[in-house]
Amino acid sequence: MKGVILAGGTGTRLRPLTKMINKHLLPVGKYPMIYYGIEKLRAAGITDILLITGKHSISLYTEFLGSGKEWGVNISYKIQEEAGGIADALELAHNFVHPGEKLLVLLGDNLFEDSLAGYVKQFEAQPEGAKVFLKEVEDARRYGVPVMEGDLIKRIEEKPEHPQSSYCVTGIYLYDSTVFDLIKTVEPSARGEMEITDVNNLYAMQGKLSYHLLTGWWIDAGTFPSWFEASDKLREYPNVEAAAPKSGAGDDK
Repeated sequence: MKGVILAGGTGTRLRPLTKMINKHLLPVGKYPMIYYGIEKLRAAGITDILLITGKHSISLYTEFLGSGKEWGVNISYKIQEEAGGIADALELAHNFVHPGEKLLVLLGDNLFEDSLAGYVKQFEAQPEGAKVFLKEVEDARRYGVPVMEGDLIKRIEEKPEHPQSSYCVTGIYLYDSTVFDLIKTVEPSARGEMEITDVNNLYAMQGKLSYHLLTGWWIDAGTFPSWFEASDKLREYPNVEAAAPKSGAGDDK
């Protein structure tokens, strides 16, 4: 399975810090925010990763992450020339994921506790479809809200005034390779972006959108309060040296 991390966007809710640096490179605990998504993929057995970001930030990512060897993964890069939405960014991965392969997509500012390893194995075994991860929240009106029917999602309502559940769709997605065909059929929304909710709803219309409920904490670290909360949660995160492969014998200990 391939991994895709979306790390673009303008980070308007974290200004003025994001006028100087991409939000996914802001420190959270001991490491830049982007590190945690990479580690979640690696821990789930996904080592072939595509990172998609804007042209103004790409050199910072390559300097910090390089090829990914230090982190135990293989990282490729794509540039999203301008903000066009999550689905628009994901479409850039169409040559990275071959027909018949599956992919796990993470939004780089979504930080969470649960392991994805078991769900990746389950999804690899199923023939087709998509899966989203849900989390119960206090105010679901701020998010995409699923309307569930048994083990499937019937539809997702974006920021509804009267949510039909207290769950939101997080920025963790599992897709089969047909996702790129579906993206091609999506029209830009009123704000001029290609919405990932529209893509997910196409899977839902086909009866192919399942879900999993996250049990641990989940944070969308795109605002100052949530960024501070994430930093507190991850303050004692294990040193990277414990997770990454050991360097050569001639390196400093």
